[in-house]
Amino acid sequence: MSLPDVTLHLDYAPPFDWAFFLTYLSGRLTTGAETVEDGRYTRAVEIDGDTGIITVAPHASQHQLSVSVRGPVARHADVIRVRLRQMFDLDADPAAIRVALATEPRMNALVAARPGLRVPGAWSHFELLVRTIVGQQVSVRAATTIMGRITARFGHRMPSSDPAAPNLIFPAPEVLADGDLGSIGMPTQRVRALRGIARAVADRALVFTNPDRNVVRATLLALPGIGPWTVEYFALRGLRDPDAWPGSDLVLKRAVDSTLSDTWRPYRGYAAQHLWFDATQQQKPAVTER
Repeated sequence: MSLPDVTLHLDYAPPFDWAFFLTYLSGRLTTGAETVEDGRYTRAVEIDGDTGIITVAPHASQHQLSVSVRGPVARHADVIRVRLRQMFDLDADPAAIRVALATEPRMNALVAARPGLRVPGAWSHFELLVRTIVGQQVSVRAATTIMGRITARFGHRMPSSDPAAPNLIFPAPEVLADGDLGSIGMPTQRVRALRGIARAVADRALVFTNPDRNVVRATLLALPGIGPWTVEYFALRGLRDPDAWPGSDLVLKRAVDSTLSDTWRPYRGYAAQHLWFDATQQQKPAVTER
């Protein structure tokens, strides 16, 4: 017997910049796995072997995101709720962030211009970490192309009665750990790093849900090809550390010195997001992954 569709309503404290999320996600879509159309984000998902489609859009009148869940995955509504709250940074406190970042005139102006800007996360910790490695020193477009290859070659398609809906599921860690990654278009060192993190996740040597973020950081740093920028970037978007600061990032180094960034604690990660967004507004199209 098929499960009925489920609708979830996810509250947030305003303001919330949905247009920013749509733009951010649109530039990073994995073909066949997710779409952005008519102001809505849709993706194919799998939880414990159950598959389905989720669609996210802002509520028409409330400070909420409305989520439609179709397919057997609907039985995991509580897990979906948690994952989407993290993906769209719905537990952020905009008022507290504004106060912390208002200590410096330039940052105060950036926050005033986009008060609803938040830090995008991801549906899957593992998928985000793969994307972070793939995106090292390449453009967003190039990283998106390679992510599409990885998903198409190593992922799997779920049964679907809607030919227009995404139906491609991102590959599991054990699949990438054992897969032939040599022809996906990445340098050998990066392929080695990708295989290393996939094996660590598959063997549970790397556990994203460890409540001590510093343990996760240390585990990542010990893996081949993983440096401080990757760790801090992932801590910000994946581990949801609001004070993560990828200080070696070129955009951030050009924008501020380390002394100034300390004044934004405990929300340095939001300062980084505002600086990255500002850079994309002024930069060339082939901006690197952030």
